Amino acid sequence: MIGCDLGSQSAKAVLMAANGDIVATGTSGYTMQHPHSGWADQDPADYRNAITRSVRAVMQRTGVPRSAITHIGFSSQVDGVVPIDSTHTPLRPAIIWLDRRGVAEVARLEQTIGEDTLFARTGLNLDASHTAPKYMWLRDNEPEVYSAALALPSVGSYAVAWLTGTVVQDHANSSSTLLYDVSARDWSNELIAAAGLDRSKLPEIKDASDVAGTLTLQAAEALGLTTACQVVVGTGDDHASCLGAGGIRPGVVIDIIGTAEPVGVASDKPVFDPTRVVETHAHATPGSYLIENPGFVSGGNTLWFAKNILGTDQSTFFSLASQSVPGANGVRFIPALSGSMTPRWNDRIRGAFSGLGMNHTSSDLARAILEGNAFAFRDIHDRLSAMGLARSVRAVGGGARSTLWLSAKATLCRTPIQRVTTSETSAAGGAILAAVAAGYFSTFEEAVESVVTLDPAIIEPDESAIAAYDDAYHEYRALFDAVEKIA
Repeated sequence: MIGCDLGSQSAKAVLMAANGDIVATGTSGYTMQHPHSGWADQDPADYRNAITRSVRAVMQRTGVPRSAITHIGFSSQVDGVVPIDSTHTPLRPAIIWLDRRGVAEVARLEQTIGEDTLFARTGLNLDASHTAPKYMWLRDNEPEVYSAALALPSVGSYAVAWLTGTVVQDHANSSSTLLYDVSARDWSNELIAAAGLDRSKLPEIKDASDVAGTLTLQAAEALGLTTACQVVVGTGDDHASCLGAGGIRPGVVIDIIGTAEPVGVASDKPVFDPTRVVETHAHATPGSYLIENPGFVSGGNTLWFAKNILGTDQSTFFSLASQSVPGANGVRFIPALSGSMTPRWNDRIRGAFSGLGMNHTSSDLARAILEGNAFAFRDIHDRLSAMGLARSVRAVGGGARSTLWLSAKATLCRTPIQRVTTSETSAAGGAILAAVAAGYFSTFEEAVESVVTLDPAIIEPDESAIAAYDDAYHEYRALFDAVEKIA
């Protein structure tokens, strides 16, 4: 089977054998466009082309006959929308998760139904990153698109519609819309009416491992597969990454360290955070939930500093950071280059350095960025721990390669951290959905045991650095409070 992940910057595919071994990976990149401040679009044709290239790459690298591929499972970026017409043709570029054009629509939702009611129904913060404000923006600003739209699927659901001709969406993607009752596990007529939207345009909801359909002839020819290949509904990338890292049982916190840094843990029931640092989402596995912070900009901070300030690559950035000391010689950084999602959600606040002196070097600033990201992780881990949901931590993504970064987190949170070594965990999560649908595994627990691999080396808290990190963390929180006042 094949697992395919539609991320923010690329499509990735993994070819998984029936026993759970990942035998090949492929990737194909694409870009995003920012036509106005706060907007973020992508061309749906790029999704189709990248899926095609990445799938064909894994097939060519292995020589597996196309008839051997029985199932495809998707993971994809959450909180996007691709309006499509009756032929499943996109009516405009995708509006993706990073887009915040729906601020005025958020204000109207707050007036219509209220932030507290929305949180009680959806488990979500009232925020322009979610998809209902984007639907409302389309209705108000591009009425011809909204009127012509047969459906308003997510990015991954659009891909499934293109491949199968069926418009369907899983509970995880649906639960991030502000239109889904997370306890009832269905669209909420009350919330849809409050938003002034048309329920008929919302995709049918099914479990992530349900089969959406088989490849159309056109899609099969594009991917180099057969029309017998079945496509499962698929799920969100955070949820798939947690699945691909083994995060399907309560207590196992998954830290996904990429451009953004989602942090989540599975739960067998909806749990609501009174501080609203973490949200309540449906998970990829049937009937379960993912309690998560969907991701502050994290690795994106390191890339920004490496590229725009240092004029170098991220490898040099991490090397520089290692030359400073715990506490970064007094330099502090607020990791809010695109707003904050912890310790409070605030889309107005922006990043800041503090404590700079003539004695400081680029190493101290680089270290401060890593530590600022680690402080934000502690904010989230503290909430999950206080809610009784955190017993262990697993790290995935490019940032998990940095022992320095993981050590800071382990020390701040007084918890061991273990790396997941499974290739491309988000795409692997999609492949796990396909494998369960195909019957290669009878349960998700069995699939996870077969697929997920862990680094035996565990990152333990550094007792010698606890005092320095704790002092720095408390200064960081005071700095956040001060910066937020002028945001």
